[in-house]
Amino acid sequence: MTSVHPAPVRVFAAPPAPAPAPAPARARPGAVLAVIAAGGLGAIALWWAGTPSVHGLGDWLTGAGRITGLLAGYGFVVLVALMARIPPLERGVGADRLARWHAMGGRYVVSLVVTHGLLITWGYAVSAHTGVLGQATTLLLSYPDVLAATVAALLLVGVGISSARAARRRLRYETWYFLHFYTYLAMALAFSHQFATGAEFMADLRARIAWSALYAVVGAALLGYRFVTPVRQAVRHRLSVEAVRPEADGVVSIVVTGRHLAELRAEAGQFFRWRFLTRDLWWVSAPYSLSAPPGADRLRITVKALGDHSAALAALRPGTRVVTEGPYGAMTPSARRHRKVLLVAGGVGITPLRALFQALPAAAGDLTLVYRARREADVVFREELERLAEDRGARLWILTGTRAELGGDPLTLLRRHVPDIARHDVYLCGPPGMTDAVHAELRAARVPRRQIHHESFEF
Repeated sequence: MTSVHPAPVRVFAAPPAPAPAPAPARARPGAVLAVIAAGGLGAIALWWAGTPSVHGLGDWLTGAGRITGLLAGYGFVVLVALMARIPPLERGVGADRLARWHAMGGRYVVSLVVTHGLLITWGYAVSAHTGVLGQATTLLLSYPDVLAATVAALLLVGVGISSARAARRRLRYETWYFLHFYTYLAMALAFSHQFATGAEFMADLRARIAWSALYAVVGAALLGYRFVTPVRQAVRHRLSVEAVRPEADGVVSIVVTGRHLAELRAEAGQFFRWRFLTRDLWWVSAPYSLSAPPGADRLRITVKALGDHSAALAALRPGTRVVTEGPYGAMTPSARRHRKVLLVAGGVGITPLRALFQALPAAAGDLTLVYRARREADVVFREELERLAEDRGARLWILTGTRAELGGDPLTLLRRHVPDIARHDVYLCGPPGMTDAVHAELRAARVPRRQIHHESFEF
């Protein structure tokens, strides 16, 4: 644990406080889950309304297959909606939690799709008194859009495999990102299959209209927030790179300037998806957090070279045009519930917490930042952090060294250094292993979940 010696450096200045604006809409996580569950019950109700009776094993198997198919089709819509970057969801639920819900839901949807195919084939085979393999061949060759649905299922399974943690570690971010576009093709093929062969839709016009409206609304949100909004922001704000500054080994800060940036209503702790319009980078939109409070005419991000895209940013030239999506994320000052605040950062996770360390309102002694880095050379913003700690009367602990050198992981001893930790709001950001350990320590210290604000760096 290092001592703090303030250094005479200029801290990236926060802008003057703007005039108060109406608070943006924020969805409550519990309400979002309730709506998702209600939609699932509605999908099951479609089967119930379209099934007058069930007789025999074949009908039971076919009915179960239809239910799983409806839930899989509904699950497609939910997965896309969670990642459509709808502002109330991003602000209220948070991008990190939405990503976890999306990953968990993806596993359920893949399981439902596979189960649907197996149950339908088995049920038809029992009813027709034929073998399962023969019935599968008949379905593929004779029923409309079943072949397309099979292709959709295979695409979805492939995307699911690429998203498994073991596979993700071996994939470049760019590869994983583009593989996910096949989800949209799978969704289109599945939609066509549902209307061509789904008993719930073939004879019920109201069901067809409602199901089509559900897909249309989510598709419009996806198109609006992921494609139209970035273009509109690019025209309105005219962002460009002002400077690229080295911060540490393999770490650079990028200062971006533009017009009317207050209209973005960005907060410290949030992130944007950035698209730098160079020949090699224009086709990738990557998420990076603000590393300083947003200014009236400039934004700053700080990036560590962890892949091809992030490594290439060090070579950006001033004047490079930038397109953004955002802001996203719920790890903001407005999420705070208590007077005292503890910030815990690991590695490049310091970037959003650096911005929060400057932006969070706090009396002397109420704000603490714990920053864990493997080596002294990996510490980013040391002089800025020390200056902020001095100016704000905050506590700053920078912990460097390996676990062997420190005699264990010092972050698991937070309770000793912050004895009233349960009365703090805790903002946590860093690598998954570190955040998991700190989260467990916080829960053992009886810190309520609602007081733990977390962002991960898993894509």
